[in-house]
Amino acid sequence: MQLFRNIILVLVVLNFGLYSNAKAVPESFADLAEELMPSVVNISTTQTVRTSSNQFPFQFPPGSPFEEMFKDFQRPTERKASSLGSGFIIKDNGMVITNNHVIAGADDIVVKVDSKEYKAKVIGADPYMDIAVLKMETKDKFKTVKFGNSDQARVGDWVVAIGNPFGLGGTVTSGIISARNRDIGMTRYDDFIQTDASINQGNSGGPLFNLNGEVVGINTAIIGQSGSIGIGFAIPSNAASKVIDQLVNYGETRRGWLGVRIQEVTKEIAEAVELKKPEGALVASVGEKSPADKAGIKAGDIILKFDGKKIKTMRTLPKVVANTKVGKIVKIEIWRNKKLISKNLKLGRLESSEEFKEKKSIPKKKEEIEIEKLKITIRDLTKDDIASRNLKIKSGVVITDISNKSPLKDQLNINDIIIEAKRKPITKSSDLKIVINDIIKKGDKNLLLSIIDINNRRRYIGVKLD
Repeated sequence: MQLFRNIILVLVVLNFGLYSNAKAVPESFADLAEELMPSVVNISTTQTVRTSSNQFPFQFPPGSPFEEMFKDFQRPTERKASSLGSGFIIKDNGMVITNNHVIAGADDIVVKVDSKEYKAKVIGADPYMDIAVLKMETKDKFKTVKFGNSDQARVGDWVVAIGNPFGLGGTVTSGIISARNRDIGMTRYDDFIQTDASINQGNSGGPLFNLNGEVVGINTAIIGQSGSIGIGFAIPSNAASKVIDQLVNYGETRRGWLGVRIQEVTKEIAEAVELKKPEGALVASVGEKSPADKAGIKAGDIILKFDGKKIKTMRTLPKVVANTKVGKIVKIEIWRNKKLISKNLKLGRLESSEEFKEKKSIPKKKEEIEIEKLKITIRDLTKDDIASRNLKIKSGVVITDISNKSPLKDQLNINDIIIEAKRKPITKSSDLKIVINDIIKKGDKNLLLSIIDINNRRRYIGVKLD
């Protein structure tokens, strides 16, 4: 009996020890929110969107002599579009961090702190990691927040998000870190913190805080467009702060560059080259005169280690290379002809490479087309749309404006995607124009549309044309 009591006592002590090491559930986030709120800002941008409309109920074929003759009747127009986002202040002189996609292509940027508004300019932006650094044009001093160590953030830790969802500034939500090192295929450097703190449209660029009031992430992406479903993603502060330092100091990033195009090592490929298991990054091609080319790396090589770091998957390599100092001599271990060999190379700079110069471009303003008969404005679906909305479709047209006089005003919403009209696939804006023109020619009054709505559900809509 005494032995039984001793066992019970030991179990109780062990159990108490385990729970005493766990962090207590906060009674309230009020003090934390009050402390941090002055450093979180609302960001609004405006940009000029060019639209074109056709006065004729038909289109001239490309190259037609009438196309040039009647070009004055093709009325290009411009209108202002606006968007909202969030950010946070890291220096008391008004330096603000946000997402690149919040300010990309903007003509004007306004940062709102409490009730005061300030114009801002872009110090530097990185589309690859989706980070931008802004500077408010003022001599006022501001309250700042600091970055925490995101590597110490654990799954299950409490976090707090503050931002501007749907234009509702100063919104505070809480949750936990749901997962680490998430790769959702959004950028080449994906390494997101996943959280169940409510994050919605407009939260982009806002901070994700730990309970010490330190920024451990920059809220960037959500799954689903109808609102938070408990799956949000934030750029870890450790990765972000490296990029931010470069943008602040140089106005641009300075990433390592290898000069190879890579692909996944599948189980079948691993078996074919007698590699023990599927790992590493398979070199599909090598850029001419690149660091890899100069070091003798060839297509078909499998990179297993880079500068002492194990390359577990294809997606690991770009992150490791990018975070390695430009000009450093690094050792690479590769699998070639069923043997492990080593190569040394001097790492180049991504931003100086032809590969980067070809891909780098200021985000183009999306061209919009007005469909006069439907009194709606549309643009082509982009890869960014597909990634941000987690869409299964690959093409279609996005509705950007609906007139109050449109026959579809009660059936469609802005950001709905038209994928079919009259059972014909709509892959680009001109397709819908052609279908509408054909209907008008034939004197048809009925139009059947297939759309993907803002909740990513497919629906059919019938409309009678005047």
